[in-house]
Amino acid sequence: MAELVSIIMPSYNTARFIAASVRSVLAQTYSRWELIIVDDCSSDNTEEVIASFNDPRIIFVKNEVNSGAAASRNKALRLAQGKWIAFLDSDDIWHPKKLEQQIGFMVKNGYHFSYTNYCEIDEKSKRNGVVVTGPRRVSKLGMYCYCWPGCLTVMYDAEYIGLIQIAHIDKNNDYAMWLEVCRKTDCYLLDRVLSEYRKRSGSISNHSCMNLIKWHYKLWREAKNKSVPVSFMLTGINLVFGAMKKALFVKRDSISKKINQEEKNEK
Repeated sequence: MAELVSIIMPSYNTARFIAASVRSVLAQTYSRWELIIVDDCSSDNTEEVIASFNDPRIIFVKNEVNSGAAASRNKALRLAQGKWIAFLDSDDIWHPKKLEQQIGFMVKNGYHFSYTNYCEIDEKSKRNGVVVTGPRRVSKLGMYCYCWPGCLTVMYDAEYIGLIQIAHIDKNNDYAMWLEVCRKTDCYLLDRVLSEYRKRSGSISNHSCMNLIKWHYKLWREAKNKSVPVSFMLTGINLVFGAMKKALFVKRDSISKKINQEEKNEK
């Protein structure tokens, strides 16, 4: 019997995108899942959008007060019943075989933690030609160097890892989560594009270098309780490996065209 997948989706004022995200879950060829949406006091019509989906596998919960993405993910993880934990933000999209192929990859190889490639789309769901990949294996040390997995691509085995709860930091809370998971097992890459990351005007990748430095420092100092010198050192390491990721693992048009051809061949 197929094992249950718990899909963690925090939401905040993404009513114009969340329907596409939910539809991408409903379209999965692997059908034994629960989608746990924790809404962080949205002021738009997110709740109405979710109510339009008549599927008992969708669980919608609202925070009593605005608490941030970390708290929302923590709450969803406490509610999760699945063996497998997967993550999808409320403006991103999965390809139909994402769950099926990733679970098959993990079961076949005995992996407990994995991620995949993804491509970027804009606010109108148009691809911009960027494909992001990463190292084939990320150890605990490798994860300290940089946050290699895209949140929308990650899956781990909750029976092996256990319950993960992280500090309530505004940014990099997904990185804090992978650092916890990597304490127990390495992370492995399924070298296929199975997700689409929506690059919006307010996304972290569009912020200044000083903001990125601040958020990495706060991760190490506040979420991981490192000393001031160690936090600065790890922040510097993150910046160096971030530049390496852009140079080695962010691919553009030629790779994107290859992926489009692969998708056509599958159809």
